[in-house]
This record gives sequence, C-alpha cells and structure tokens, in this order.
Amino acid sequence: MRAVALGGGHGLHATLSALRRLTPDVTAVVTVADDGGSSGRLRRELGLLPPGDLRKALAALAGDGDENSLWATVFQHRFGGSGALAGHAVGNLVLAALLEILGDPVAALAEAARLLGLTGRVLPMCGEPLDIEADVIGLDEDPAAVRRIRGQVAVATTPGQVQRIRLHTVSGEAPKACEAAVQAVLEADVVLLGPGSWFTSVLPHLLVPELHEALIDTPASRMVVLNLVPQPGETAGFSPERHLDVLCEHAPRLRVDAVIADVDSVSTPDRLRTAAESLGARLRLDAIATVGARERHDPAALADSLRGALAG
Repeated sequence: MRAVALGGGHGLHATLSALRRLTPDVTAVVTVADDGGSSGRLRRELGLLPPGDLRKALAALAGDGDENSLWATVFQHRFGGSGALAGHAVGNLVLAALLEILGDPVAALAEAARLLGLTGRVLPMCGEPLDIEADVIGLDEDPAAVRRIRGQVAVATTPGQVQRIRLHTVSGEAPKACEAAVQAVLEADVVLLGPGSWFTSVLPHLLVPELHEALIDTPASRMVVLNLVPQPGETAGFSPERHLDVLCEHAPRLRVDAVIADVDSVSTPDRLRTAAESLGARLRLDAIATVGARERHDPAALADSLRGALAG
C-alpha cells in the first residue's frame, strides 16, 4: 500500500508513526512555512527551506536498527548553552548543509533518508520557503474588524480568531508544488490530512495549486485525522466540526472518504457526522488518544483506526 501523509510538526510525526505500522511505502509531504526557532534562524540567515518539520518527519520514518536509531536520536538532539549553536537541532544543521551542497531539496532529503535508513521518504510541499498570511478578527475594539497578519509563528500564536489563510513566496509569486510530492499524491492508495496545527500545518497543502488539484484528482482513499484538542491561538474554541468547515471553506471541491476522530474528544457526534458527510466522508470514532496524555495521538491506536477505515 502506498501511503502519503501531508502536514508538519508533531501532528505529522504521529501520522507517520501510525502509517509505518501498516506499510513500508510511506511518503511525508511537509509544510515549508516555519519561521520560528532554529528553523526560522536558518531560513533567515541562509535563505533555505526551514528544516525543522522535515527533520521531524525523517526521524518518524527512521529505520529500526541500532545504527539508524542512534542517528535519529542525533538528528533530534538540540544544543543547549547560550552560544551560536544554542537551540539548533543537529538535524537542522545537517539538512541545511545538504541543501546548500546539493542545491536540490528532494536530493538533500533523499541523502538524509539514506543516512537514517528510512522505510519511506520525505518531500517538501514546495521547493522554496513560504510565508503564511492570515485574516484575523478579535484583535481590535471592533470584534468584527479584520486584521491581516503574516508569518507562521504570528498566525499560530494569535490571540484573535483566524478566518482564512493565504500563501506567499519570497518573490511574491504563486507557490509552486514539489513535482515529486504531486506525483506521490497521484500514485497513492491512501492520502492523509491532519492532525496538526490546522491553519499552519494542514491547510497550507490545499493552497498550493498543483497539490490542491492532485488531492482532488487522486484515486487514493482520502482521509482526515482530526486533532484531539483545540490549539491555543489559531483554533482556540474550535469544535471538531468547525475544523471540517474551515477545511471545506479553503478547498470546496475536495471530497473525503473518511474522517477519523477520538471518541472521547467529540461532544456532539451527530454534528460532526453531518460535517463529515458534507465532505462526502463517513465518520469513524475510535479511542486514539495516548493514555495519560490526551493531547497526543497513540500511534498504535491510530494505526488500528486507519486499518479499519481502509477496510470500510
């Protein structure tokens, strides 16, 4: 089974960890709009793709051997102290070097995948860094006034309510999808969106024209995995069904085969079922949260839920 997961950050890590329990043929398509932390520093200083989410995806798919496990740990290691390296993850620096030397993000990630003994592959959503711009309400005395904010960190941490997002390249042109990512979606048997930061990790994939069309045209089973809890900032106060409504607003032609949610995180299942059906999807409610950590998906439980969804 050829599986493709689209997203970024910890949400994508959870999806990849679940998918690799089902198939060795897993492709991660990763957002490239991060502008904070180590990734933001490297992006500003070197003009490269932000490597952080790419690094996390590589670590999630790293091989199981002792040597691969060591390299995955090294990749995730973050320097302390107060010097120039403070806060940088080793993997971010390695990816930055590969990107500079090879000049091709797909080739650079393939080389990193070889080093880590990957059971799948990692691809960028686009070949150049992107900026997220959002329309936000609730930031002024007039609660309906719309303010435009820009940058992944600014959008993710806004105390206002995000209404809609857009993507921009540094040059101001429309974002162009990574061709290998588009091909992976078109050739997949199953494609997953979510979980993750809804406006800054999940929805951006729908705003890259070629990737958007591939998600609509692919013969794969398309599934949406919902978050367990609303995120402070960009989705504070969002119900599970509101996540699907926003998805539909950004991609009204997208049809989905299944929506997966945690049974204990859904207070109004009938409303969520109606929202899922508006996307053409059937709703699947399972216990997929980690015991003792309700904000994190349990990879084994999520794998079982995906297996059930694929079986119909």
